[in-house]
Amino acid sequence: MSKRICIPVIDLFAGPGGLGEGFSRCVGADGSPAFKIRLSIEKDQHAHRTLELRSFFRQFPPDGVPDDYYDCLRTRLTVKELFAKHPLEAGAAQQEAWLAELGHRDTSPSEVRERINTALGDETDWVLIGGPPCQAYSLAGRSRNKGKENYKLEEDPKHNLYIQYLRIIADHWPAVFVMENVPGLLSTNVSNQCMFEQIVKDLESPKGALQAGGESRSHRYRLYSLVWRPTHGELRPSDFVVQAELYGIPQARHRVIIVGVRDDADDVAPALLKPHPNKIAVAHVLDGLPRLRAGLSQEPDGDDQWRNALRTRVGSYWLDSSARFGGKGVQDLIVSTLVALEVPNCGRGAEFLNYDVTVAHAPEWFLDGRLGGVCNHVTRAHIVKDMYRYLYATCFAQVNKRSPKLCDFPGDLLPEHANVEKAMGHGYFADRFRVQLSGKPATTITSHLAKDGHHFIHPDPAQCRSLTVREAARLQTFPDNYFFVGTRTQQYIQVGNAVPPFLARQIAETVLGVLLQAGVAD
Repeated sequence: MSKRICIPVIDLFAGPGGLGEGFSRCVGADGSPAFKIRLSIEKDQHAHRTLELRSFFRQFPPDGVPDDYYDCLRTRLTVKELFAKHPLEAGAAQQEAWLAELGHRDTSPSEVRERINTALGDETDWVLIGGPPCQAYSLAGRSRNKGKENYKLEEDPKHNLYIQYLRIIADHWPAVFVMENVPGLLSTNVSNQCMFEQIVKDLESPKGALQAGGESRSHRYRLYSLVWRPTHGELRPSDFVVQAELYGIPQARHRVIIVGVRDDADDVAPALLKPHPNKIAVAHVLDGLPRLRAGLSQEPDGDDQWRNALRTRVGSYWLDSSARFGGKGVQDLIVSTLVALEVPNCGRGAEFLNYDVTVAHAPEWFLDGRLGGVCNHVTRAHIVKDMYRYLYATCFAQVNKRSPKLCDFPGDLLPEHANVEKAMGHGYFADRFRVQLSGKPATTITSHLAKDGHHFIHPDPAQCRSLTVREAARLQTFPDNYFFVGTRTQQYIQVGNAVPPFLARQIAETVLGVLLQAGVAD
């Protein structure tokens, strides 16, 4: 391996760039960036636009980002106008972020090979990061697909996308690769064979797995867990699972992380991730953001209408019966919340709000004083009855220190849904309304947030709403100056599909340690 100062990175299935952001924020001993993203490949056009804008930001040194970038986030400039003002950096960003679908007939292996060769130049010691789309592996995805007529996992093109990842390893032989996926991968079987065991074998010997020939250069890889080092025997599949809440992420997000080190790096192993001394609670990252109200769906929306819709519940049947279902403390909290109810100063929010934001956890990571506010912070609209459910659920959670199940709801707050009766017996629908508890890490932020907010209810009873994109992004540890492009639905999907950048930086630091020991970097 040859010595490098700034190590090239290729990011596959990049999404909005969570893994890449973490690697970009990793610095060497002298404080300069240790890694440089040379190419990010993403098939979704909206995530690609987010990648492109973030790449533009990274073309400048931290103290040299132009005011125009911040004006773009403040909605004073469009991205097109921003790029027109800085054509050199915009061109570099557009070259770095490639809109392409690996494995699709419109994206040939030869074109992928050429783009990567161009991005790497003469570099031979570099890092490959990313993970194939996980819908086919996730427990939720398998549940959805199970009901589809004639569905077969082995015929689902998504489950074989890791072969695209494998082919790129065999073509270009990165010094290190980082592969990320969902824990559901560990229990996936195809044709009575454990999918994960096969993937591990393939990653250890990419060329052999692909039965590739004709190239003189060939390597094997040693695979490592970032959370467990066995004293004897082999790693178990579960040893590769990283529980993000143990490493400073305000979210209970569990992911399979495999680190592969090329065989010419002697016996260099990545250091294990260091657990954070305390779990980071939801309140640590959300409390410094502007308070907002929900929008009203299916009826006139406005501040007065929102307040009146909630205050008219003081004499309602469900409020009268709330003490029986949640306890007297829940009923008292609902009443006191409604009596003191005021419309938040920032209303429903906006794509940009002027506001002096704060954060209790890692302010140097999240905050950017030049931004002067918060972006992507707009509430969605809810039907009035859902706002009542949210009010009851948040008060219940605050008093009982847990989110309510459907059996904890007053009868006239139950949704009109075919699965409700089954859920009352603690079925899978039982946690239809899930409050993110202030004093604990959030549950896993998923792309399902784009469809409804019932599983992502803000913990403050006085706001009666689901999370905004920015709140979800903070729980995912995206910096506040990271702007998500597209409609609100598209933004939610991007955030839910991402790797937490704060975790990704810790992964990058362990990878940097490997490369330092191998003599690739100074």
